[in-house]
Amino acid sequence: MKVGVVGAGYFAQFHYDAWARLPGAELVALVEHDPERASTTAGQFGVPRTFSNLEDLLADGGIELLDIVTPPQTHKQLVQLGAQADLPMVCQKPLAPTLDEACEIVELAEAADTPLIVHENFRFQPWYRHAKRMIEDGRFGALHSVSFRLRPGDGQGPEAYLERQPYFQGMARFLVHETGVHFVDVFRFLMGEVSAVTARLRKVNPVIAGEDAGYILFEFEGGQTGLFDGNRLNEHHAENKRLTMGEMWLEGERGVLRLDGDGGLWWQPHGGEERAEPCDWSNQGFAGDCVFAFCDHVLEGLTGQGDLENTGREYLRNMEIVEAVYRSHEEGVRIVV
Repeated sequence: MKVGVVGAGYFAQFHYDAWARLPGAELVALVEHDPERASTTAGQFGVPRTFSNLEDLLADGGIELLDIVTPPQTHKQLVQLGAQADLPMVCQKPLAPTLDEACEIVELAEAADTPLIVHENFRFQPWYRHAKRMIEDGRFGALHSVSFRLRPGDGQGPEAYLERQPYFQGMARFLVHETGVHFVDVFRFLMGEVSAVTARLRKVNPVIAGEDAGYILFEFEGGQTGLFDGNRLNEHHAENKRLTMGEMWLEGERGVLRLDGDGGLWWQPHGGEERAEPCDWSNQGFAGDCVFAFCDHVLEGLTGQGDLENTGREYLRNMEIVEAVYRSHEEGVRIVV
């Protein structure tokens, strides 16, 4: 499948790397308004054609899948152009600055009857896929709870985020809208649908516009609970603190699975000792090569070899939950989703 990518910012490198390594995919074009960045990226990943805008790429043709890796405020126009060209599309999260605009984006793709998949890669991190298999194999019995302690340590001081993703500093909604949504999706992937949330958020680093710490309590339809404890300033123990970005505990009637900061899984059956849970993964790309796993999943889905996860319509639920989190914080109440 011939792939064209829009964007060449910090995170786009992981997209280009994944498509370049993926059997069955061919990187044929990129769009980037900065000519120096376009040239550097094309040379690094062997992309033969570069364009300064998507209209020129679409007029030139020759692509079968469009991958949009740009900031949220650009997504609606780009999806509209891709839909008019009848191209399947992958679009980075956050899907849009607001839930209303995200709904409009999904409707644009649906009206054109073209697939739209949101690039949500955290659920494709190998430790979460392994945990899901353990759940499906009955290792936990009935699930009780999930908790994640986010501590990447990258939000400290006046230079926070400037080197990698400087637009983070200006986001009015930050921790939950940009980062916490990953764990909303992971929690749903592992535990099932969210029925209610209670949230308390705060800003610790005064140089940024939005919140960068907080607690979110999740209630799931099956009666289980979840806790997201997020703080982007403090650190956790890990060689690479952005590998897992924190630590997880997944608990059930038969035992507890712990994820450490180095991507290690540890299983402690009730009444037994904690021991390493074997989980093979590749330490390349981003976070256990989850971008590669996601792109592989998209390719299989679009070629009829599997069902697609996180289609645009399905992903709107994550954004609905994010809106409920902010409303819970603002109103100081539990919100039924």
